[in-house]
Amino acid sequence: MQSTQMEALIKEATADTPKVHLDAINNIFEISKMSLPEDAIEFYEPVVKWLDSYKQNPNEETVFTFKLEYFNTASSKQIIQILLLLQEISQKSEVTIKWYFKDIDEDMEAIGEEYSQVIDVKFELIEYK
Repeated sequence: MQSTQMEALIKEATADTPKVHLDAINNIFEISKMSLPEDAIEFYEPVVKWLDSYKQNPNEETVFTFKLEYFNTASSKQIIQILLLLQEISQKSEVTIKWYFKDIDEDMEAIGEEYSQVIDVKFELIEYK
């Protein structure tokens, strides 16, 4: 069953905040670019609330894409919260996390590997140029 009643949450990227595209109707779930918000909790609060609401009636399949070039420590705590929500969603939906990292970015690859071991969800590490 589709979460057709949910309004999409779309935020364009700025120099300090990532692009957020959460759209259940079109099955698009993505956070990308840089995540260095001054107040990560405040920035990610609508994302967490949206996913918390989505979790009640998720799509049959949820593919969540992280394509972050860099994020700060405060953002990493919010990303973990998002990953844990995705793990909860996986009880009702087939969840896949796609963690993109640049081929020269060993740190982002290592973080993705760490996250993949912390949560019990299908996790794909994808290298790109």
